[in-house]
Amino acid sequence: MAGNRSNRVQYHCSFCGKNQDQVRRLIAGPGAVYICDECVDLCREIIDEETGTATPAAGSRPISATTGDVPPPKFIYDHLEDYVVGQEQAKKVLSVAVYNHYKRIAAAQDTDIELEKSNILLVGPTGVGKTLLAKTLARILDVPFSVADATAL
Repeated sequence: MAGNRSNRVQYHCSFCGKNQDQVRRLIAGPGAVYICDECVDLCREIIDEETGTATPAAGSRPISATTGDVPPPKFIYDHLEDYVVGQEQAKKVLSVAVYNHYKRIAAAQDTDIELEKSNILLVGPTGVGKTLLAKTLARILDVPFSVADATAL
């Protein structure tokens, strides 16, 4: 019966709003409160950061251009996807640009290979996620990040 599936009660995560079909596991709390596995992981990361006991997430690896261990753009994109909602084109372009940047640094030791440097300019109205993308990339890459107001220039 095809009608049974549409009559099924849809439970949603009380934190992110995803339904039970969009997550691996949905845990019921007291009353009508639910939390998904993704929100549990995010909460664990927040607690670990605050207590200083952060451990690398499963499947994560350090990004190091000096050793030539450059993660593919898909790896970088997936990490951006965990933190940034929307902005698919920007996440894709930034992932490829970061990959090429680290490849260029790694190839700098080989004088026969010359990779062209590229620059990216994020432009858009307030609140679309430009700074969040940059901050998230800085966190993923473990590099310093600074924000400066350019409106007075």
